[in-house]
Amino acid sequence: MIDLRLLREDPDRVRASQRARGEDVALVDALLSADERRRSSGVRFDELRAEQKSLGKLIPKAAGDEKAELLKRAGQLAAEVKAADADRDAAAAETQELLAKLSNLVHPDVPVGGEEDFVTLETHGSIRDFDAEGFAPKDHLELGQLLGAIDVERGAKVSGSRFYFLTGVGALLELALVNAAMAQATAAGFTPMLTPALVRPQSMAGTGFLGQAAQDVYHLDKDDLYLVGTSEVALAAYHMDEILDADRLPLRYAGFSPCFRREAGSHGKDTRGIFRVHQFDKVEMFSYVAPEESQAEHQRLLEWEKQWLTSLELPFRVIDVASGDLGSSAARKYDCEAWIPTQGKYRELTSTSDCTEFQSRRLSIRVREDKKVRPLATLNGTLCAVPRTIVAILENHQQADGSVRVPEVLRPYLGGRELLEPVTK
Repeated sequence: MIDLRLLREDPDRVRASQRARGEDVALVDALLSADERRRSSGVRFDELRAEQKSLGKLIPKAAGDEKAELLKRAGQLAAEVKAADADRDAAAAETQELLAKLSNLVHPDVPVGGEEDFVTLETHGSIRDFDAEGFAPKDHLELGQLLGAIDVERGAKVSGSRFYFLTGVGALLELALVNAAMAQATAAGFTPMLTPALVRPQSMAGTGFLGQAAQDVYHLDKDDLYLVGTSEVALAAYHMDEILDADRLPLRYAGFSPCFRREAGSHGKDTRGIFRVHQFDKVEMFSYVAPEESQAEHQRLLEWEKQWLTSLELPFRVIDVASGDLGSSAARKYDCEAWIPTQGKYRELTSTSDCTEFQSRRLSIRVREDKKVRPLATLNGTLCAVPRTIVAILENHQQADGSVRVPEVLRPYLGGRELLEPVTK
């Protein structure tokens, strides 16, 4: 959530942010009104309580009619204090409810617009000319079936649409990707983490995933637990309700977990293969830093993502995501999109978001500097979302005979193998 003091001091900035996101601007004025009621009812309660305490000291010293009047007033005060307390609690609850609906403030440099209004910041690698090489590229599913690596038919039989099995070299390729990604993250100073896939409601809400993203989340009603769509949730909530010493920052974690997404609203999109699925594994980077360091850390996370995709020898571009396509917790987000030859376009492989103080305020995570305590900043960045990375590797590194060249960075994790070769023709 945002800082209420900032809302009071610069409501136009918050309105502009809501407008840029395409979200409800009226929410700002409703929140300002609720906050004013919260503060005024708090003042009223304090005044009545002070009078009540003063009266309590006078009554034992009074006698006769004076004491009777004081006792009468004490009865009135008790009712007024009770009512003021109820008003204060109701206003505070309304303020918190409205505040929880307000998205993070968009960074002023973010391009304004919807999904297609991103700005391309840079492009890396060369797109292969398959025509010049004399063959038409196969898509990842055909390649995966040739290699004995992907089985979507049995995935659908066992679990339904958008589920799959990785088999043989497909399973080994996932393990190689996860180990290589973790090796890069560890070398960069991240602490490896294996995180829970089930979290409590406060963890999911605190990271901002029960707002606009709620329709994409799996909920276990009987246990009141949520399946995470990313280990960002568990990594953000890891220090929930804690005060961290400033000399511990930055804290950087690399989490590995299964991820679950309903893919609500994606009916008919990417139905072939394993590009858009309900369950997948991912290595996620997560950082806790001082607020003034968040923009620099955001650039560092992006550089680590670029390093990873470059090591996989994939052509990709970096985009500055437009305001209307940001998640509620992100002030700014960069995506790295790899070229997918059979689709003839770039598709998202990684993203990194600067969430500033938004999540730490919701999760009550603070930093202590000398005697001062304040919220810190949180950031997240995908290092390797496995299925999409497999899609990009298979399609970009395929050979005319259906084999796939293994990027050098992965070879030590595949027993030195340089090629993945078809098991069927």
